[in-house]
Amino acid sequence: MSKQGDERLDFRSSYDDTEKSKFISKAKENPFVPAGIGGALFALAYAAFKFKNRGDQKVSVFLIHTRVAAQGAVVGALTVGCIYQIFQEFIWNKKK
Repeated sequence: MSKQGDERLDFRSSYDDTEKSKFISKAKENPFVPAGIGGALFALAYAAFKFKNRGDQKVSVFLIHTRVAAQGAVVGALTVGCIYQIFQEFIWNKKK
């Protein structure tokens, strides 16, 4: 093959990436995003499990509490990730 043909093989377009490879690359950039997604999924799974035994609580109030718990898990994970990144860039690497 010619040199020009070899260069074309190294070119990667964002359209060529699969959803899985995009998610993996984003997870490597910021590992707390998958943690937030996992926390939200855990909150939703726990709410689905507890839905049957909610007592006298209305469904709308139960769903609002579930939404707040899921959003809290995501915001908490992203906050911890931001604080970790600040420590990593400005405090631990201050010696450089």
